[in-house]
Amino acid sequence: MIPCSVIPTERLRLQPASAGAARLLARGGDGGWTWLGGAPGTGTRDLAGIVERADEVGWHRPPWGLFVIVRDADGLAVGGSGFHGPPDAEGSVEVGYELVAQARGLGYATETLRALTAFAFTHPAVRAVTAGTYPENTASQQVLLRAGFGREGDLGGLHRYRVDR
Repeated sequence: MIPCSVIPTERLRLQPASAGAARLLARGGDGGWTWLGGAPGTGTRDLAGIVERADEVGWHRPPWGLFVIVRDADGLAVGGSGFHGPPDAEGSVEVGYELVAQARGLGYATETLRALTAFAFTHPAVRAVTAGTYPENTASQQVLLRAGFGREGDLGGLHRYRVDR
């Protein structure tokens, strides 16, 4: 297992959320962070809920969970990102990310996604990182392209993206 530690970027720190912090976030709390704009977004809470449910049934495997995106400049949490679970049998992990509205358009999502992808590829079992976006979410699609992902089609109403090791 990869140690679950902070992933630094140029301007951010991706801080791993413990199962307890994820539970607090999923249930409407702050998880122990001070948030730009006062609270995390629904995508961060949804990913926290995935971690909470996985932990309840004994499937949560750090570091394959939620990371809170914290801005170095002021220590404020600006979003959440992470993995939807551990690598599957084909060596694929899926990522998700979200920023609070006040932190969008500053390159934080691309910076976060590049760091998470590089981190995933330090695990020998990971061969690919994938992500999905709603067709109307063109901003997220641009983030994925800037981070080196390529479009691989559609599945379940989502545009699917992938980058291989």
